[in-house]
Amino acid sequence: MSEVLLFDLFGVIARQQSAAGWAELERLVGVPGLHPLYWGRRHSYDRGDLKGADYWRLVAEELGTRFDDGRVAALIAADIASWSAVDAEMVALVERLVDEGRRVALLSNIPEELAAHYEAAQPWLARLELVAFSCRIGHAKPEAGAFEWCARALDAAPQRILFVDDNAGNIDAAAALGFRTRLFTGIDGLNSSVG
Repeated sequence: MSEVLLFDLFGVIARQQSAAGWAELERLVGVPGLHPLYWGRRHSYDRGDLKGADYWRLVAEELGTRFDDGRVAALIAADIASWSAVDAEMVALVERLVDEGRRVALLSNIPEELAAHYEAAQPWLARLELVAFSCRIGHAKPEAGAFEWCARALDAAPQRILFVDDNAGNIDAAAALGFRTRLFTGIDGLNSSVG
């Protein structure tokens, strides 16, 4: 059995970005071509290299347009809303594991504005032993530094940590560092792995 369970957030405990939320972002942007630019700058935003206003102004520049302060604020709010749904079953599983005395931690690629929203809206986060938000640790998956930071903070050898993520690239990166891994495909397949 693993000493520590290290969960991803989006696609595991929280839902992926909603289609309705993405449509609202496209509406607010008002010009085509958002998708590659949104994701092209997202890693830097998630890692904390950019704040929300700077991120959206860079996206605007690359789209050949400009967003005023009101549009930037609306885009940040819509972006947060698009990533805000959690999976109630997974939250219940995480809380049960904590209640059982298991060591449970989280590693998420997430920008500061969304991290602050989750902390305010999801009280179960405060029950975890460690919450490692990429924007605050200076490393984003699949960078080795993200996993190494967690192992140090948890004072646990990688082989004593089971990392659960829905992204195969992140799983491969963690496995290369000696972490035990589980590719998340749903709660049913996970129950047997976490005991």
